[in-house]
Amino acid sequence: MPVIRDRISKRGLLMALAMLAALSGCSTTDTFEQPVPVPEIEATAEFKRVWSMSVGDGHDGDFLYLAPLNTGDLIYAASADGELYAVASDSGKVVWESEFEERIFSGLGGDGQYLYLTTENADLVALSREDGSEVWRQPLPTEVLSAPQSNGSLVVAQTTDGKVLGFSAADGEKLWQYDGTVPVLSMRAAAAPLVGGDVVIASFASGKLIALAAASGQPMWQYEVGQPQGRTELERLVDVTGQPLVIETAVMVVGYQGKLALVDIRTGQEIWSRKASSLYSPMIGGGQIYLASANGDIVALRGSDRREVWTQDRLAWRQLTQPMVYENYLVVGDFEGYLHVIDREDGKLVGQLEFDDEGIRVPAQRLANGNLLVFGNSGKMAVFQVKPQD
Repeated sequence: MPVIRDRISKRGLLMALAMLAALSGCSTTDTFEQPVPVPEIEATAEFKRVWSMSVGDGHDGDFLYLAPLNTGDLIYAASADGELYAVASDSGKVVWESEFEERIFSGLGGDGQYLYLTTENADLVALSREDGSEVWRQPLPTEVLSAPQSNGSLVVAQTTDGKVLGFSAADGEKLWQYDGTVPVLSMRAAAAPLVGGDVVIASFASGKLIALAAASGQPMWQYEVGQPQGRTELERLVDVTGQPLVIETAVMVVGYQGKLALVDIRTGQEIWSRKASSLYSPMIGGGQIYLASANGDIVALRGSDRREVWTQDRLAWRQLTQPMVYENYLVVGDFEGYLHVIDREDGKLVGQLEFDDEGIRVPAQRLANGNLLVFGNSGKMAVFQVKPQD
């Protein structure tokens, strides 16, 4: 689960508060909940490894989200200690590797020409997709935890203090800046902005979803995903830390202690909403919406009317990742590094694998060839197939 971040605190205090964040509930009362032990299950599905490798030291002890970038034939991956790799997605063969001289703070973003990352010293850096060499860099006001996003001509980075900045993808020239507001206390996580041809959609710790004109950075509309309530700053957390999901002409978004909503991408008008609390993006498959709730419950909702189909509550408080649809299953990771397989029909736990004893923070990804990409906190990266047990 993301760390709580106080803008005026030192990193040590941030990490101490992280424990409180991880153990706080989705209700509006302060609670102290212990993660349940890994459940014992009767497995009917298993993970079959296709290939695996190590990407440096992974997050290297920092609370980061260094998700690999999947571009189809290639996977680009980075570690906090500066290891960069381009890997063939089907075989795991290393196409190139590079040593970046600074600590890396965000996962990789990219477009048809460049890769983008941010450094611990708050620089936005563009790299060649051919060999990882540096093309240009620009300083940022403060650190960025989410991967920079690009539409091919515009690169957008969102800082932890609520600023959204647009740069020219060609040469890094700063084009515009939007200054959002951030509460005193917020999660140490941020949703990557959505960057379209005409609009940029950014999520904020204030519980707001804001659309900006891609050409100028001027606000077009805003939508309130969560409204702060309660007496303490912890009770009033309403961060939106999962990237909104585009569905035709709408976006689906969920917030912590807020709601799950579908919003018109052109106007910001709400199409529907229901109460929810999650730190990760929803997932859609087979006409259903799947949500990893902040308390560790996995919930399946019928897409047509958002009625609950089933709830899996045997992973309570295990700080789950966003669910990933894989054939007839859902796959989630947890803070102890386990992968769990859930039957999409009834929510039953049907498979399990201990993958990385340092934990799993970034969601699994579905590759173009149908396989499943997993990245652990220690830098373990592997591709699996999930099959019924023989």
